[in-house]
Amino acid sequence: MNTSQDTIYAQAYENISDFQFDEKVAGVFNDMIRRSVPGYGQIINTLGDFANKYVSTDSNIYDLGCSLGAATLSIRRHIDNRNCKIIAVDNSESMIQRCRENLSAYVSETPVDLVCGDIRDIKIENASMVVLNFTMQFLAPKDRETLLSSIYKGLKPGGILVLSEKLNFEDESIQSLLVDLHLDFKRANGYSELEISQKRSSLEHVMKPDTLEQHEARLKKQGFKHFNVWFQCFNFASMVAIK
Repeated sequence: MNTSQDTIYAQAYENISDFQFDEKVAGVFNDMIRRSVPGYGQIINTLGDFANKYVSTDSNIYDLGCSLGAATLSIRRHIDNRNCKIIAVDNSESMIQRCRENLSAYVSETPVDLVCGDIRDIKIENASMVVLNFTMQFLAPKDRETLLSSIYKGLKPGGILVLSEKLNFEDESIQSLLVDLHLDFKRANGYSELEISQKRSSLEHVMKPDTLEQHEARLKKQGFKHFNVWFQCFNFASMVAIK
């Protein structure tokens, strides 16, 4: 996969535009997410373990917001001989094109349907696993419940949803602590104060994180009986919900 260094916000801009998953971001995305999201590699690797345990034969797997295909690749490596299909969706043509290149580099008998489109328009059916890996936080809050309803209806009994998100915290002291620790993480990975500040400005209007309590309430409202956080580092967490 592409390992170009992320220097998108290294120079000062007079006006900071809203963050977009365009060609510029797609070209440095691996480096960007490695240096910005603590535990991302662990989450990706463990998605494969979840797939090995929960993906059933003759079913579909959905990677909603697939970006460069890291989650899809991890899942596909663990589900040979199950007659499954992965549907990987992203609304960025630049991401889909690079995802296609990444997937073609690995031989597998599990087909992947790459869809350039809005995940809110995707019909979920016969699914044993659905992944939303740092995706839902970019949807308008009013659309999140509708998406989860569609996912729940399309999941087979015993199927799982793995949902990874940046979190907000109601306790202001905890919120401040974990935000500071995350900023230190980015500094330790070589981002300057200018880069951190400008990227934060670009994300301000497009990424709206929820609290853990909001996630749990929303999932239980849809009908998920089993829910918990399986991974957390600072203000980033991955959750699992079982139908």
